[in-house]
Amino acid sequence: MDPALLDWLCAAAWAAGVPLGARALKSWLTRRLLAAAPAATRQRGQYLLDLLAATRVGLLGLAAAALALRWLAPPARWLALLDAAALGALLLQLGLWSGALVGRWVDASRQRALQSDPQAATALVAAAFLLRLATWAVLLLVLLDNLGVNVTALLAGLGVGGVAVGLGLQSILKDLFASLSIVLDKPFQIGHFIVVDQVAGTVENIGLKTTRVRALSGELLVFSNADLTMARLRNFQLMTERRIEYQFTLQADTDEASLRQLPALLRRLVRAQPRARFERAHLCDIAGDGLRFEMIYWVTDPDYTLHMDVQQAIHLGLLRALRRRGLRLAQPLRQLVLGHGAGARACGRDNRARRAQLPPHTKIGAQSRTGCGPSKEETDAHPDRRG
Repeated sequence: MDPALLDWLCAAAWAAGVPLGARALKSWLTRRLLAAAPAATRQRGQYLLDLLAATRVGLLGLAAAALALRWLAPPARWLALLDAAALGALLLQLGLWSGALVGRWVDASRQRALQSDPQAATALVAAAFLLRLATWAVLLLVLLDNLGVNVTALLAGLGVGGVAVGLGLQSILKDLFASLSIVLDKPFQIGHFIVVDQVAGTVENIGLKTTRVRALSGELLVFSNADLTMARLRNFQLMTERRIEYQFTLQADTDEASLRQLPALLRRLVRAQPRARFERAHLCDIAGDGLRFEMIYWVTDPDYTLHMDVQQAIHLGLLRALRRRGLRLAQPLRQLVLGHGAGARACGRDNRARRAQLPPHTKIGAQSRTGCGPSKEETDAHPDRRG
């Protein structure tokens, strides 16, 4: 057989066999790993599954074709192009494999950290980004160096170009550095309950640009990391105790003896709760609507449901005690005084005088009014008298 023809056949077989073999091997391994019954086997094989999913048969075929063409002794000007194509395809595939391994490692580590150390779960996001960035940067420098590019001069030029890029991407870089600030300073972590600008929710994810918070009503809120670092944020997850300010108002005619007994009564009500600590109780204000009492107590557990249970028990105990003593809570009252003497007659004369000032043909309907204010017809005719 002609040696040249044999070389062409070998090159064609190699260029076609590598991608076909890679595709068949990828399909077979994927089926075997997915069919593995034990959960532990699936977990260990998940790394290999991610590598298989990141495998690009086209890149392997391009590298194989470039190497096969070298067997055919092409002209010298084509050798550099074939080498660059083969190296570029292999480095790109290597970068995809590295990204898949890093992603799987971060996901597995994050799931473990969420159960034991939420701080580590937050830091893993930034660590994964920096690791991927470093991997792709090294692969790019290797490719450029093999293509004959002066890498040292390129790195020096990037210092100047980086300023221009930084100005153009300052919003993105601002969020990126804010993410690093959140990771290092730890004002909140995944799973914490926070309140931002009167919006409350649980932190689900802290990304490089945004943080996702699940609101109490169920919707997903997305905050810019830069906005979160500048906002007034309240983190209830770090709360160890809850301070409660409790107020109620009694009727103004409550006798002094009952008023003196109320602080001791409130103290007993709070101390009857196993996770509550009494601080003080006083008659704090003599207001127009009654006598206002104020009590301060602490719930020694940050759980909100427990706080509401304690407060409900104190409410019920206070209502029972007030009923037994014949005491009543104050209610806002409105006093309506109806005149029947000279004041009422003066009011009537005033209303008749006002109606006399209305324009002709003004329709006057039946009114049920109290007092001497302007009527509806008068207000409509003279808008300046509204209010």
